[in-house]
Amino acid sequence: MHIAMTYTRLRTEERIMLDAFDALGILATPIDLREFVFDPRDRSSWSRYDAVLDRSLSLTNSMTSIRVFEHYGLPCYNNSSAIQTCSDKLLTTLALEHHRIPTPNTRIALTARSGLEAIEQIGYPSVIKPTVGSWGRLVARVNDRDAAEAILEHRETLGSVQQRVLYVQEHIEKPGRDLRVFVVGGQAIAAIARASEHWVTNTARGAQAIGIPVTDELASLAVRAVESVGAHIAAVDFLECPTRGLLVNEINHSMEFRNSIVTTGVNIAEHVARFVVEQVESGVSQAGATV
Repeated sequence: MHIAMTYTRLRTEERIMLDAFDALGILATPIDLREFVFDPRDRSSWSRYDAVLDRSLSLTNSMTSIRVFEHYGLPCYNNSSAIQTCSDKLLTTLALEHHRIPTPNTRIALTARSGLEAIEQIGYPSVIKPTVGSWGRLVARVNDRDAAEAILEHRETLGSVQQRVLYVQEHIEKPGRDLRVFVVGGQAIAAIARASEHWVTNTARGAQAIGIPVTDELASLAVRAVESVGAHIAAVDFLECPTRGLLVNEINHSMEFRNSIVTTGVNIAEHVARFVVEQVESGVSQAGATV
């Protein structure tokens, strides 16, 4: 068996993944996507691989390469549909709403004027996010109308085309933390809490993570959320609402896990490697048909 693991930067996570495959006696080759040219008519140079594990930091590189690999007939984890849905907060919200999974109230608007109406429908404080982004970047809490008007004007005047899509979410008075659950192959395998004095509880913004038990409620909601976006491997971020309980906030298709292995005692990379190997061994394609 031969696994291709794509990347754009070989971080600690990717090295741990390669070690996990090696421990299983599986050959996994790191593929730097920046070095390859793909020919849609010729898959011969990729025929040696049995599956692809996407670990690219670049969303554009992930989407482009996985679509080509799927065209070649290779099973990909995650597949392009799941990557596209998870990477776009609007698509994630629509998937969660379609499957009736609890998530914060959201409004979408396309102009500054309608954006102001969207914010006031949600109420103050509210949160404005880019539909595509990570690590808490360009996320803003809007506490009053003056702040809303200023942020909307700046986004409309200075922002990219993508910044003019206004994704407005209710602000949840969480207890100084959020929760993340790691799901692999339909099982919730580990969970952490990320605590911070800042309202953005993201480790990229200095939040501290600790391992927590995976309760039945967390596991059930996390697995349902991952299934709703069609992913196989993902991390689900939860907000704890004081009135409505657990709300799914985001789903991460290419999860960071090096610190979570230490805090939870769960070898997340090993779970991922075993899942990919089991899928190849069982001959299951992305659609569930025989490869």
